[in-house]
Amino acid sequence: MTVRSGFYAGALLVAASFSAYAIEIRNDVPDSKYLVSASELPALADLPVEGHGVLIAPQWVVTAGHAVRWQKSLNEVTIAGKPRKVEAIVYNPGFRDMPMSIEMGGMSGIFDFIQHRDDIALVKLTEPVTDVAPLPLYRSEDELGKTAKIMGKGQTGNGLDGIPENASHRVALRRAYNVITEAQGRWLAYRFDAPPKALPLEGMHGGGDSGGPVLIQQDGVWKLAGLSDHQNLGHRALGLYGAVAYDVRISHYADWIQQTTASKK
Repeated sequence: MTVRSGFYAGALLVAASFSAYAIEIRNDVPDSKYLVSASELPALADLPVEGHGVLIAPQWVVTAGHAVRWQKSLNEVTIAGKPRKVEAIVYNPGFRDMPMSIEMGGMSGIFDFIQHRDDIALVKLTEPVTDVAPLPLYRSEDELGKTAKIMGKGQTGNGLDGIPENASHRVALRRAYNVITEAQGRWLAYRFDAPPKALPLEGMHGGGDSGGPVLIQQDGVWKLAGLSDHQNLGHRALGLYGAVAYDVRISHYADWIQQTTASKK
């Protein structure tokens, strides 16, 4: 498949657009409230051009499969401002490229296809990272109802007005919060609610955030619970209030991650 990673997280499903979108914020809260420094998550990995991953072991980054698949080659990622050479990419056995017949057949078919594949990959680095602590995995299957923190550096807009045209795909780091409303099988999901129902810093992911972290706090520690992936928009426009985000559920893949990183040292 040759579409950009932005086709998924926030640019996509049930909306005929190929633009890339990222952290969407409330229209009634200043953008400055969402901006954070890179020091808030040193383990964040930037993929070339757009998209993210997360350092989960000294030599391993986890990301969404589609976020790396569209690139002709992935030679390095950036962690804590430094380029890190890539040795290999390991896709989950359940990751599949989308057949052209489905890609051309309409958004409902695309959404169904993506919902039934394992959109996760591991990036092995040539050398271990020694200056950044890996992020622990959230292994518990109790995500439902918990508040998650979503982070990314892609395009930004708000739930009322959407995204400005020609906005950059790689900008400043932002974080937002949302409540997990679904935790089943491969996916975590949450809804971008409008005020006054919204959280004080309510938001959601978008296309430039593909593979980016969804964090849940456990025993005072923020752990990686999900990876930004795609939206099911229904009749709504991209990234506006009412859209539902779907994120790769780390607890579902924790055993595969552990086995893969242990067997390919």
